[in-house]
Amino acid sequence: MAITDRQTATLALAHALTAAERGLPVIPLSPTKLPALRSPHRDEPRPSLCRGECGLPGHGVHDATTDPAAVRALFAAAPWATGYGIACGRPPHRLIGIDLDTTSHTDSVAELRHLALRHLFTIPETVTVLTPSGGRHLWLTGPPDVVVPNSAGRLAPGIDVRGTGGYLVGPGSVTAHGAYRLAPGTADLPPAPCPRALLRLIAPPARPRHAAPPPPGGHRPDETADGTHQGQGLVQFVLAAQEGQRNTRLFWAACRAYEHGFGDALADALTDAAVRAGLPEREARATIASAARLTAGPRG
Repeated sequence: MAITDRQTATLALAHALTAAERGLPVIPLSPTKLPALRSPHRDEPRPSLCRGECGLPGHGVHDATTDPAAVRALFAAAPWATGYGIACGRPPHRLIGIDLDTTSHTDSVAELRHLALRHLFTIPETVTVLTPSGGRHLWLTGPPDVVVPNSAGRLAPGIDVRGTGGYLVGPGSVTAHGAYRLAPGTADLPPAPCPRALLRLIAPPARPRHAAPPPPGGHRPDETADGTHQGQGLVQFVLAAQEGQRNTRLFWAACRAYEHGFGDALADALTDAAVRAGLPEREARATIASAARLTAGPRG
């Protein structure tokens, strides 16, 4: 490893430790912005749904920790890491990331302002991270009783949401496209609470205790006692998703599968359906993980 690479890795660890001290769970990232450690289950014949229960690192955002010794161990296992990710949705901050992308066709900042005017909320002053592409990440915090799913473009064009099961690239990280840095004047700010009106837009409605609601934009799939036909119906429901509703349909279908006890068994088929419908695999798995946590309910 070159001296410059060692310096970059050392700085990445230093920034990650600083974030961990603030109560932000972190993982090492590669220059591609993906988790730096490969899955220990990569050679198994079927994709594993292990979220770290095996005790080995390499489970992506599920490895995220605030323990300094554990952070150092993760980076020692990934000396090529040039950045770090911050897990969203985890206590104490329960971070929500509003990712404002910048393209030649979309002004995501203007889109967010239009949403604020339309739904009567104020965009608060908060931690803001500038991305190499010219975009920005707004850090917000959520209440403990709300699970925010990940989504891409569902809120508005060019606006992605990072919630439970997702992560944000931390400031000080270096990627193949450049460095992430704090926007001037925001370094000393705490993450601001997410406005309630915005939270209603990005979070699913509370799950009823008994009957499940009809799916968004469609009819309820057929249900059977063993879940076989319902599982097939849920997969077809996700396959039929159009742009702008893929994440919503996948989240709804995954919630129904976990509620009926066959979520883990159907997770791979739902992921495949979501990918075929146009959703990135990583986002699909994160959405299913969010559904699993939501339907699991509070833990003692």
